[in-house]
Amino acid sequence: MTARLMRWTGLCAAVPLVLALTGCGGGDDGAKPSAAPPAASSPTPAGSTSADPDASEKTAVLASYTAMWTEQMKAYRKADAKGTDLERYVTAEALGQFRNDLDRMKQAGTVVRGDLAHDDTKVTAVDMDAQTPTATVQDCMDISKWQTYSTKKDQALPMPSAQPLRYVATATAEKWEDGWIITTFTPDGAQSC
Repeated sequence: MTARLMRWTGLCAAVPLVLALTGCGGGDDGAKPSAAPPAASSPTPAGSTSADPDASEKTAVLASYTAMWTEQMKAYRKADAKGTDLERYVTAEALGQFRNDLDRMKQAGTVVRGDLAHDDTKVTAVDMDAQTPTATVQDCMDISKWQTYSTKKDQALPMPSAQPLRYVATATAEKWEDGWIITTFTPDGAQSC
């Protein structure tokens, strides 16, 4: 089992807490991420220089992280990854885990409704000197307007009573040839935000 697969297995155990879904299965080892999105850029006023030498990399990491969530929500809203670009933003192992979660959602007859908000999302560390450059993202997840909906029962399912509605989550990313790819996501329900 690779380190990435072990990290995503841990994520998969945490995803049900966030999504109120079922557990995890194995990854789809044949899946490969395609090109990451082009790096978003912030214009720098003429004649000025950025005080942060990693500013453009941080912007690119956040663009990949945001795009991953956008595509993940598209998939969870219909319990199907078809028509999404999720594979562009996550590792092959993670994509396999998402597909397994989506299969379980189909079997259970559930989809996600509502919105997942992200507050104060920021890159807290970048290591461009590593053999594979890495970055860490900290996010405040707000699931107060998120719900798991049973298409079989035609009703929203209640969240677990101990489910925090706002909590800190941390993601890690690696810069691959085609751009930044999200490799881990760890929610911390004990740390509110």
